[in-house]
Amino acid sequence: MSHSPEPKNPVEKETSSQAVSETDASASNNEMKKESPANPPPLEFPEGGFAGWATVLGAFLVQFCGFGYSASFGVYQAYYTTVYITNETASTISWIGGVNASMSIFIGLISGRLFDKGYFYHMVWGGAVLDIVCLWLLCLAKPDSFYQNFLAQGLGCGIAQGMMYLPCIAVVSHYFRQRRALAMTIVASGSSMGSIIQPIMLNNLLNTNGFKTAAVANAALLTGILVIACALMRTRLPPPPTLMPFKTAIIKFSKDGAYVMGCLGLIIFSIGYYYPLFYIQLDAEKHGLSSHINFYVLVILNVFSFLGRLSPGFLANKVGVPNLITMGMFGCSVVMLGMIGAKSVGSFIVIAILYGYCAGTFISLANPLLAGFATDQMEVGARMGIGFTLSGIGALVGGSIEGALLTTEYVWWKPAVFSGVFALAGVAIMVVMLIMIYERKKAKAKAAATANASEKA
Repeated sequence: MSHSPEPKNPVEKETSSQAVSETDASASNNEMKKESPANPPPLEFPEGGFAGWATVLGAFLVQFCGFGYSASFGVYQAYYTTVYITNETASTISWIGGVNASMSIFIGLISGRLFDKGYFYHMVWGGAVLDIVCLWLLCLAKPDSFYQNFLAQGLGCGIAQGMMYLPCIAVVSHYFRQRRALAMTIVASGSSMGSIIQPIMLNNLLNTNGFKTAAVANAALLTGILVIACALMRTRLPPPPTLMPFKTAIIKFSKDGAYVMGCLGLIIFSIGYYYPLFYIQLDAEKHGLSSHINFYVLVILNVFSFLGRLSPGFLANKVGVPNLITMGMFGCSVVMLGMIGAKSVGSFIVIAILYGYCAGTFISLANPLLAGFATDQMEVGARMGIGFTLSGIGALVGGSIEGALLTTEYVWWKPAVFSGVFALAGVAIMVVMLIMIYERKKAKAKAAATANASEKA
């Protein structure tokens, strides 16, 4: 039998033992690395379940109360201008709706960041409480007291809606990956449903029971819905361990030419986008249409906006999100210019149908467009937040400029031309974005082909 030689002295013995220990430690470390890989397995998503679909329903209801309320401002614009705040111009009154819509977007940049840090319930419940308080304060607003309506409806409700908007959109992604598009479409349709039901209720109550009754009914409806919505929504995943610093995101995104053009196009287009939403009912009323017709012009617009939000999901994969949203924006621009000749019942209904559908296409694809520029998952929220915040600038100033062009004599062609031209300018910038995206894809395909050729060689 052969024996392995033993160390001849204690020093050799100690060195040998140390080597064995190091070998054992190395083997142990290797085993640990195998058991705990550096890249953990991807997260599993339930793709629904009771908690998942309850969260979708809750987010749907938040959209009903949020942008559904903002998109119903055309009813208030007409009523304030002709009945309740007659001491102010249409341009001044439109600041209420403009600030409401823009705050809903601006605050999203902050609330989205706080959501990423784990403050979902703080944002949602805090926003709901603030929204409920402001809606009930609106009931106390006196006639010809613009500042009361502005503070409660424009500023207060706008901030509250902004606190809830992005967190409620983002929390749906905790439950869905494969069916995320379906879930997001359902959530987004909540704002369209809200902008259909609320104008019907408001138009009937404002003109039969007065402002206070209508405001109380609306506040009571939204209070109940918001409480139910907050109770339904639940988070599932912990906040990410690291977040991209805001300054780093700005520097990186500013070097992405196509993304910059997309954001610029959204800003310019948004200056004209809100004109039909804010003024189509007042336009119909001033052209002598009966109350049975002009009350429902905005409702018709929002019904087809609902359809416009749903249909792009079937075409986006084939046509491409950038192409489809640009076509929707172009359709909106043409219809805005068509409002110059709107005088009859038929013309207003056609405009409401066409604009509603094209506007729905635009709104439903804005999120996927911005998210599509992300190079990794960490960038998605930042790119969407920055893009939406910038587009809020157009929402803030557009309505007031169009109201100033309208004047107290109601010269309708001026704001129609202004909004249509700005919308077309936004479309032109989006075309530049499309060209840059095409060139980028072409360069990537060429680089891939060169790499394959070199591998074969």
